[in-house]
Amino acid sequence: MPTLYKLLGYTIYFWSGDGSEPVHVHVGKGRPSENDTKIWVGEKVILEHNKGKIPESDLLKILRFIAQNKTRIIAQWNKHFGNE
Repeated sequence: MPTLYKLLGYTIYFWSGDGSEPVHVHVGKGRPSENDTKIWVGEKVILEHNKGKIPESDLLKILRFIAQNKTRIIAQWNKHFGNE
């Protein structure tokens, strides 16, 4: 799973098999897991689910960071999944 960023002890990454879905990231600590938090990244940044149970204060900071970097994240998605 390609790691994009480390923030507040969390890893923000792409799940390699997700290229057929709209742009999104997973966020979790430790090994990547199906139960990590999932965030859609498009015109708006939208929390799909918080299965990773990230505390709200951290989650808000992570969502803000992703929103500030969404153009870069989308470009990285396109490069990784061959959508350029």
